[in-house]
Amino acid sequence: MAKNLYVGNLSYSVTDEELNQLFSQFGQVDSARVIIDRDSGRSKGFGFVEMADDNEAQAAIDALNGKENNGRVINVNEAKPRSEDRGGFRPRGDHGGKRF
Repeated sequence: MAKNLYVGNLSYSVTDEELNQLFSQFGQVDSARVIIDRDSGRSKGFGFVEMADDNEAQAAIDALNGKENNGRVINVNEAKPRSEDRGGFRPRGDHGGKRF
């Protein structure tokens, strides 16, 4: 079963290909994606890597979590599954009579 990894605190210059290369030294990478802000077109500073093998994914976590990459100490851990309720803004309290 494939394991999805969260990679945080990435340098804003890191590309999908660089992320793939970083993780491929530990095993087969099925996908590597840096998350891009829709409005600005810039990296949000985090991404996701999907690896085919759980042992290889764990090796990548062990080797890369807390290590420097492009001048930043990155965070690597198993990604939490997306919830059905994606959260978002829910107004509370008095909003000066405004209706949302």
